[in-house]
Parts: sequence; structure tokens; C-alpha cells
Amino acid sequence: MVDPLADVIALLRPRAVFSKVISGAGAWGVRYSAFGQPSFCTLLEGRCLLAVQGQEPITLEAGDFVLMPATPGFTLSGFEPVVPVAIDALQAAGVEGDLRHGRPDGPPDVRMLGGYFAFGSPDAALLVSLLPALLHVRGIERLSVLVRLVREESTEQRAGRELVLGRLVEVLLIEALRSTTGEGAPPGLLRGLADARLAAAMRLLHGEPARAWTVDELARQAALSRSAFFDRFSRAVGLRPMEYLLAWRMALAKDLLRRPGMALVEVAERVGYSSASSFSTAFSRHVGQAPGQYQNSTRQRSVPGTSSSRASAMSE
Repeated sequence: MVDPLADVIALLRPRAVFSKVISGAGAWGVRYSAFGQPSFCTLLEGRCLLAVQGQEPITLEAGDFVLMPATPGFTLSGFEPVVPVAIDALQAAGVEGDLRHGRPDGPPDVRMLGGYFAFGSPDAALLVSLLPALLHVRGIERLSVLVRLVREESTEQRAGRELVLGRLVEVLLIEALRSTTGEGAPPGLLRGLADARLAAAMRLLHGEPARAWTVDELARQAALSRSAFFDRFSRAVGLRPMEYLLAWRMALAKDLLRRPGMALVEVAERVGYSSASSFSTAFSRHVGQAPGQYQNSTRQRSVPGTSSSRASAMSE
């Protein structure tokens, strides 16, 4: 059975994992500015407060897991009043050893394993918009185990390290996302998949993206009237059915165009267009760049020795 959640995670291509043990004691608080990259955290022991921009503050306890696919600004602190210290995530990543906040001596009040990674997809912003801004999962031991495995793999130079890390992070993301309750999620992928009738339609769109789907046919597959399906899908997913199909086709097209030897007419057929010209028109309108230009620019970035490929390598 086609799994839209796995499809989205696979297309995001998570990579470049960084992780660090962070602890705090006494009166402490740190404030991170918006980071943009996906980040995660699991509490190893103790408790602390997490206040994410635009969200209600939450208390994190041992065993809790937090995922922020786009990491807005947030504050971590203990429970004593304190003015948070501004922290730059990239600078903190360069600090040797563990990070300690607050009282430097004695046992910590809280210990956590935090980290971030990058999405390799050129369409990450669109795909991330389908995910909740903040996921907070409590009592799922599998997530803690996965985070520890990510930590171990990221700190050791073993053979196959990058491949193993990529797979571990994919599993970590899927496990975190499917451990949340979709009904209370904001509009997006999880909320759509939590509705059994909408999930049936979404699986069809992902399973056969090249098919000439109509709202009427999708509504029939979901056992709903056309108007009920259209309204329900739009509210749950945050996009109208045909907008979602177009966005998914364009995300697939971008991925295909990055592959060597992929002809434009083949890409067009695989994402549901009868000719290369009709696909080019739709792609240019949606992306703001012709498919050929996009294909050339992405290939240039991947050529060893170019300034863009060197910059990409440095970021990893």
C-alpha cells in the first residue's frame, strides 16, 4: 500500500546530522533565534520548559521527544526566573564536548540530547509546510532508542556512516510523525491522513500521480459527495485537492530533473503531462523557472569543483 507520509520523508532526503548532549542546573535559560533547519531533542533526565515562538510553553520530562521540521525561534529554561541568554545554533555546534547552562558545578537538573539535520530536497519548504511546526511526543521508547543510535552513528567514523545516518533519520522522522495524533494537528499531511476517507484519496494521488484525477473521482473513492470531499480535504490538508496534486507532481518533477540522464519528455509523462511543452508551461508557472534551466542549475551545483558544490560540501 502506498504511504504518503513515507513518500514525503523520502523526498525530503534528510542528511548531515549533528547532535550534542545539553544540560542545565540552577537558574538557566537560553534563547535560540529562528534556525530554519529541522531539529530534534529527547530528554534523558529531569525536566525543563520549552517555549516555541507562536506556541504555548510546554514542560518537557524525561523520555519526551520534540521535533521541529523548520525550527522557529524558541527558548529552553529551568523553572527559576531568569533572563534567557541568546545562543547561535551554528556557533553552539562548534563547541567541543557537551553544553552546560546555568550552574557549572554539581549534578544537572536536566540532561537532553539535541540535534539538527538538513533536508536535501530542493522542494523542502513546500513539503515541510505539510508537517506540524512542533511535534511533542511523550512515552515512546522507540524514539529515544533511535535518537541514541543517531547520536552514536554521528560521532563515529564508521564505514557506511552517511548511508546509515540517512536511513536512521528517515525512520526517526516517520516514527515521530506517526506517533502523534493527527486529529488535533494543524492543517497538513498528518491531519489529512488521520481522516480515513481523505487518507484513501491521498494514497491514490501518491500511488498514481500521473493519472488524470478529478475532484469527482477522488470524492467517489472517498465515499463522499463532491462538495463534502472538497471542503473536508481543503480544511484538513490546507490545500485544495488539485492544488495538492499539482504540488506533489512538481515536487516529484524536481526530484526527477535532478537525476542524470532523465529526458524532459519522460519526466512529463511520469508526473501526468501529455507533452513536454504542457509540462514546461506548468513547471515554469509553479517554480518560476523552465525545467531545462532548473535541470542545468541543479546539475551544475552537483559538479565537483564548482563553487556551489564546494559550498554544499562545506555545509555538510
